[in-house]
Amino acid sequence: MATLEKIRSKSVLLIVIIGVALLAFIVGDALTNSRNLFGDHTTVAKVGGSKIDISEYQQKREELNRRLEEARQQNPQQFANFDTQVLAQMAIDELIGTRLLDESVEKLGIRTSPEQLRFYVLENPVNQQGLSAIMRQLQAVGVNVTTPAQAYDVIFNPTRNGLTEAQAEPFKRAWVAMEQETARMIKRNTYQRLVYSTVKANDLDRKALYNDFVNTRNVTMAYRPYGNLDAKKYPVSASELQTAYETDKNMFRVDELTKDVSLITVNIAPSAADRKASSELAKKTVAALSDSAATISPAIKKEGVVAQRKHVKLSDVPAGAAKEFISSAANGNVSLIYDNFRGFEIVKMGKRSMEVDSIQLNLVQVAGRTLPSKVLARLNGGLSVDSISKSFSPDSVMAQKEMWIPMFTADGPTNALDAAKLDSLSNAGGRFITLDSSDQGAILAQVVKRTAPVEVVEFEQFEYVLNPSAKTVDEAYSKLEKFLAANSNAEQFNKNAEKAGYNVQRVELTQSVPAIQSGYRSYLPESRQVVRWAMIDGEPGEVSKIFENKNANVPMLYVAAVNSEYDDFRPLQHKDVTDMLTEKVRREKAGKAMAEQYRKAGKDIATVARAMSVEPTDMPSFRFGRNGMIPAGAAMGKVSGTKPGKNVVVVYDDNGVYAFVVNGTNKESFPYNADSYDQQYYQFVNPDFNAMLRGSKKIVNNAYKFEGGE
Repeated sequence: MATLEKIRSKSVLLIVIIGVALLAFIVGDALTNSRNLFGDHTTVAKVGGSKIDISEYQQKREELNRRLEEARQQNPQQFANFDTQVLAQMAIDELIGTRLLDESVEKLGIRTSPEQLRFYVLENPVNQQGLSAIMRQLQAVGVNVTTPAQAYDVIFNPTRNGLTEAQAEPFKRAWVAMEQETARMIKRNTYQRLVYSTVKANDLDRKALYNDFVNTRNVTMAYRPYGNLDAKKYPVSASELQTAYETDKNMFRVDELTKDVSLITVNIAPSAADRKASSELAKKTVAALSDSAATISPAIKKEGVVAQRKHVKLSDVPAGAAKEFISSAANGNVSLIYDNFRGFEIVKMGKRSMEVDSIQLNLVQVAGRTLPSKVLARLNGGLSVDSISKSFSPDSVMAQKEMWIPMFTADGPTNALDAAKLDSLSNAGGRFITLDSSDQGAILAQVVKRTAPVEVVEFEQFEYVLNPSAKTVDEAYSKLEKFLAANSNAEQFNKNAEKAGYNVQRVELTQSVPAIQSGYRSYLPESRQVVRWAMIDGEPGEVSKIFENKNANVPMLYVAAVNSEYDDFRPLQHKDVTDMLTEKVRREKAGKAMAEQYRKAGKDIATVARAMSVEPTDMPSFRFGRNGMIPAGAAMGKVSGTKPGKNVVVVYDDNGVYAFVVNGTNKESFPYNADSYDQQYYQFVNPDFNAMLRGSKKIVNNAYKFEGGE
C-alpha cells in the first residue's frame, strides 16, 4: 500500500513530465520539418488579415505557365525571350488583386441573379476557359457539342443524350464549379463598373476645364533655367535638409519593407586567350574543310562548331558577306565569313542549280476505288474542272482550281511534290494524272502554269559562338572572391569597389520586385536569387556571397551589400532622398536670390530679359495647364492669376526663374462637348483603382521564401 501511495503521489508529476516530453517531441518535429506550430509556413502572401495559401499560389503559377506556353505557340517571336523570373510576382499580383476585389464585392453585398448567370453562361459566356474545358471533355468521350446550351442539356439530361447518370456525374460537378466561378466573375465585373463610374466629372468640373481652354492670355515671357548651381554659392545645411525632409516626407513613403542595396554585376567576356583559341579553331576548321570533301570531324564538332546544311533559293540567302561568297563560289570552295569577338562563321559551297520556285495545279479529290479512273478519263476528255460537280456527285468529288504549290520557302524545299511526281506532271503535256491513290480514293492533278526557274544553292554553314572559357570564368570568380575577402561589410564594399575595378549600382528591392531590372521590362538573368538573399537573409551592413548566372552565352556574377532597410519612409540618409532634397533646397535659395535680383533690374520686360541673359518670347494664346513652355505649377498659376497691365512680374519655381507681362486676355469661340471634358477629367484624376481597393491594408509578400529564384 505504501508503494501504491507513493506512485499515486507522484502521478501529477509524471503527467507533467510526460506532457512536456510529448510537447518537446511535437515542437521539435515541427521545427525539423519547418512547420512552426505558431507560424505561417504555407502563407505566400497576406492582404490585411487575409492570407493567400501556397496551394492557391501554385495553381496560379501553373495557370500562368500554361498561358505563357500558349502565347509562345501563337506568337513565338514576341514571347521567345520572355523572362520567366517575373511569373512569381505576376501570380502574387493577380491573387492579391482578386482577393481585394472579392472582399470589396462581399462587403458591398453584390449578388448574382439566376437570370444573369444563365445569360453569362449560356447566351454570352464570360468564362470561356472553364466552359471550353467542359466541352472538350465531352467531345473526348464521344459527345459532340458545339454550344453551351447543348453541353448543358447533355449533362443535366444524360439519359436523353446517350449517357448514364454515373457518366454525367463528373460533368455535373465541373459545370457547377464553372457556374460558381462565372458568378464570381460577374460580381467582380459589376463592382469594377461601379467603381469606375465613381470617377466622373460634374458640371462644374467640365465647365472649369472648358474655361481653361477657351480663356487665353497674351503673354510676353522670359525664362532663365537654373542649370548647374554652385554649391559654394548656395550651400545647404543639415538643418535645412531636415526641414525639407519633414515638409516633403510623404513623397518618400514606401508600402512594404524596402532595402537599399549596392550591386556589383560582372559581365564575363571572352579573354584574349579565348579569342586566340577561337581563331585557331577557325583555321583548323577551314583547313579540314578545304582538304576533304567531307564535313567536319566529330572532334571539331565536340569543340563547339555547329554544322548546318542549307538548300535554298539564292534570293533567300540573307544579304552580307556569306551571300557575296555563295553568289559566285564554285562547288567545294570554302570561305571564312567572319572571325571576331562573336566567334566565327565558315561556308563551304555545294551545288547550284536552276529550279522551279512554285507550280500552279488544278486538283481534284475523288472518293472510292473505281470512280477515280472514270473521273480522270472525263477530265482528259475535255470535262472542265468547273463542271465536275455537275457530272459527278458532290459527295464523291471535290475540286481545287488553280492552286499554287510552293517548291521552296526561305527554309528550303517544301517537299510538297517529290521529284518523280514533279516529273510526271511536267511530262503529262497538260493532261491530268493520278498524283496519289489508295483504296479510299485518289488525287488527280493537272499543271496550269509554273514560275520561271530560279537559282537554287546548296551549301554548308559552320558556326562557332565564342563564350568565355571555364578558366576565364574561374578567374573572374576568384578576383571577385578576393575583393569580398577584403571588403566584408557594406561600407568597405561601397568605398573600395571602384578602386578594384567594379561599378556599383544602387537599387531598391522589395518582396514585390521579381528580379533586378537591366532595362525597360528586362531583367538581369537569374538575378531573382540576389533579391531573395537581400529580402530574406541580408541585414543592413551585410555583404552577400557570389551569385552566378551559369548560362554559357551570358555568364554573369553578382554580389550585393545591404546598406539600409525601411518599411515606412525612405530615410533622409538615403542617397536619392539626400540628393533630391539638396537640389530642391539649393534651387529654392537660388530662385529667391535671382528673382530679387531681376525684380530690381528694370520695369519693362525687355530690360529684365537682358538682365536674365535671355530673349523674351511672345505667347499670344497662353492656356492654363496646356503650356509646354511653362511646366511649373507656381509660374503657371501666377500667370493665370495676373491681370493685364504693364507691370513685370518675376516668379521662381523648381526649374527656373520666370519674368512676364500679361498684355491682354481673349475668349475663343469653341463648342462645348461634355463627353470630351468627361474624358479629360478622368485623365486628369488618373485614379489608381488598385490603391483604392487596397486602402490602408498592409500587403506582405513571402514568395521568396518558397522560391529560390528561376
